[in-house]
Amino acid sequence: MVKKQLIMDKALELFAKQGFEATSVQQITDHCGISKGAFYLSYKSKDELITSLVDCFMKQIISEIDYSVKECSHSDDMLYTFFYTANKAFQENSTFAKIFFKEQTHTVNDDLLKKLTYYDNLLNEIILYMVDKLDLTYEETKYDLLICIKGFMKIYIDLYLFFELPIDIDTLTKSLVEKTKVLAKHSTIPLISTDSAQIMQKVIKENTDKDMQILELINQILLEIEEPIEKETLQILKNHLLTETPSLALIKGLLENIKNHPQCKWVSYLIREQYKLLKKSV
Repeated sequence: MVKKQLIMDKALELFAKQGFEATSVQQITDHCGISKGAFYLSYKSKDELITSLVDCFMKQIISEIDYSVKECSHSDDMLYTFFYTANKAFQENSTFAKIFFKEQTHTVNDDLLKKLTYYDNLLNEIILYMVDKLDLTYEETKYDLLICIKGFMKIYIDLYLFFELPIDIDTLTKSLVEKTKVLAKHSTIPLISTDSAQIMQKVIKENTDKDMQILELINQILLEIEEPIEKETLQILKNHLLTETPSLALIKGLLENIKNHPQCKWVSYLIREQYKLLKKSV
């Protein structure tokens, strides 16, 4: 197991029991069976470790939602696919989701706030893509619908994360689809203006050079990943991206080999977005 991943996994166990504030670096290193020096070779501080956990959590969720929505075969299924994938992702990551939503007011620093804003904007882009593709509502009210969809997600996620209600994902998803369609059909008074929407959509870029960001990420994953098929695929992908005229068909085919690997989901998402590898028949 990669040392950084070991620290993240073991720290998450302690955070689940004690919370962020009550857990010290010493407790984390004791639980991992490593020295403090080894910890600080991987993370500069506990705050950086928490930020890495948030990064991992949000990258998994955003990449899964984006892929499932944009690769949806039938437009009639897109809204269902969006809500189902989102709820399933939060359920599968419920341990960290509970901790973060409960303690985020105590842990948010400037760096983490920028990252959360960045991921929130990516989620906005996915929802607006879906709203536009499905022609769900009037142009004037689509930003209000965006806010409502995110509100539905937050409210119902709270029900099974914090109240631990035995909610069936399929039933929950169908209920959210129905509510969203009713709201979209009958909403006529816009609250969010175009100017307000532009402020909402102000994306904080983590790196302005997307090509360089992708190549650096691939290099990082190549150092950490062990599976031979995914490792070879990443190397071929990297070499191909460095060519002057990369083939989009080849890139999309290579992404199919790595898209489900946890360490490759984010780079797959970035490449799909960079080269606009969206399914045409929606």
